[in-house]
Amino acid sequence: QVQLLESGGGLVQAGGSLRLSCASSGRTFKYYGMGWFRQAPGNEREFVASINWSGGTTTYTDSVKGRFTISRDNAKNIVYLQMSSLKPADTAIYYCAAREDVMIATMEAMYDYWGRGTQVTVSS
Repeated sequence: QVQLLESGGGLVQAGGSLRLSCASSGRTFKYYGMGWFRQAPGNEREFVASINWSGGTTTYTDSVKGRFTISRDNAKNIVYLQMSSLKPADTAIYYCAAREDVMIATMEAMYDYWGRGTQVTVSS
């Protein structure tokens, strides 16, 4: 069983930056595709970013391209989401997810494990 624990959320002003971290307990972390999703109040959870096992392939939802960067450190079993030029529209609970497949994925149903989330609030 894989456990995921997000951290790094908080309150930031528009234009600011935050780095989210997701630590995994799985021994085979390096073989997992990883993703970040978010859910704003009253909205469904949506895809944000995904990274393959090696870090060589990434994909992002259009609204965060050029502002967010997903990366991973397989030696530390951690995946990161660097968020810059934050906007109030980025306010949400951010979830880390892992899938038992090396490739990226954008759909929730393709992920096998989920963290509990970390709150990101961007003030205007």
